[in-house]
Amino acid sequence: MQISAPIGTKSTAEAKGGKHPVFPVGHILPFVLVTVLFFLWGMSNNLTDILVQQFKKSLELSQFSAQLVQTANFLGYFCMAIPAGLLMRRWGYKAGMVTGLLLFGSGMLLFLPAAVRGEYAMFLIALFTVGCGASILETAANPFIAQFGDPVTSEQRLNFSQAFNPPGTVAGVLIGTYFIFSGVEPNAAQIDQMKQAGTYQSYLHGEIMRVVPTYMAFGAVVLLFAFLLMRTKFPVIQVEHEGAGEDHGSFASLLRIPAIWIAVAANFCNVGAQISSWSSLIPYMKQYTPASERTAAHYLTAVLIMMLLGRFISTPLMRYIRPSLMLGFYGVCNAVLMLVVVTRPGMVGAYAVVASGFFISIMFPTIFALGLKGLGRNTKLGGSLLVMAIVGGAIFPPIQGLIARQTGSVALGYIVPAIGFAGVALYGFYQSTQRTLLSGAAY
Repeated sequence: MQISAPIGTKSTAEAKGGKHPVFPVGHILPFVLVTVLFFLWGMSNNLTDILVQQFKKSLELSQFSAQLVQTANFLGYFCMAIPAGLLMRRWGYKAGMVTGLLLFGSGMLLFLPAAVRGEYAMFLIALFTVGCGASILETAANPFIAQFGDPVTSEQRLNFSQAFNPPGTVAGVLIGTYFIFSGVEPNAAQIDQMKQAGTYQSYLHGEIMRVVPTYMAFGAVVLLFAFLLMRTKFPVIQVEHEGAGEDHGSFASLLRIPAIWIAVAANFCNVGAQISSWSSLIPYMKQYTPASERTAAHYLTAVLIMMLLGRFISTPLMRYIRPSLMLGFYGVCNAVLMLVVVTRPGMVGAYAVVASGFFISIMFPTIFALGLKGLGRNTKLGGSLLVMAIVGGAIFPPIQGLIARQTGSVALGYIVPAIGFAGVALYGFYQSTQRTLLSGAAY
């Protein structure tokens, strides 16, 4: 659908009498459909936090080996982000979203043969495929939403759409808690009895098979949504430039823009800290509290609810407080909370992880929106670099797991997310002093 003036240009604001609307005028349907994508990959990403504990138990893995669940999933982001940027540079955002959904759903369907075989490597391949699809989705959806309206309100618009990611993460954890966790946690004596009776291996296989119904149903929903998105008409926005012969930007020109690389480093720290703090919460509570798997999973749900509250409370405040300054302050708060987790293992530490969800809330969308400002025709490629930085979620958790394995302390491993959040704080305070390429004003 062609429109007289691309979404995101000055004409949008002028059409509103000089005001700066947050939402795209006259194009709510595609905005809503793309916002749903944030919910879908939120469900997937936090189901992996459940899988860490489920595979650790059912496949008898160490904490380090179990954290490879996160490595496989988020390594897909690293591998596919740049190809996704190139795909969208040629075919546009809609093609990227549909391709991402098809790959995303296909990876979930691979859980069936992996569970039947009972091989961890096959699960990791399936998770890598899911991560590749999610990478394409995020590479497309985040810059699409940021540009899909007035550029002055890009942070608010992206934070709004990202606010639907936490409900997805909450739904994912609750589904995992009640449909993947069986609630059966035999102690050492009971395991010995099961081994003597020859029933232990069948118990483990039954625990593995519990992941299948959830992922098969989820995969079917994702593929159906791909069909729906394929049938929806999208407007041309700002620097979409889908015609032949247009200048789509290049990585060479991005090398001359230090701001995007600083944003990439910040997002690497942010996602690494976020994923490592969440994926170790259940093992943390299992080590230092009498909580069961399901009880510990409820605390993870509480983290995500705090994140949801943080999004809806903090986004309106960005009209009065510079997003970059808020980002710096929130980064400091979370670094301090992670140190509490390290020094006060037990319920106090668990409450600190829950509280951290509020301050995590704005980090990803704010870093993303700030990093894209002023990139112009390089926006798609810049967005792919920011999504590629999600590989931090593949690197931080195994480092954290290695520390836990070497020291016997899951708590000590939380120094890893503390360092990551400190990096986010530095970026926020640094960015608040800089002038953007877009308007010359600090954000």
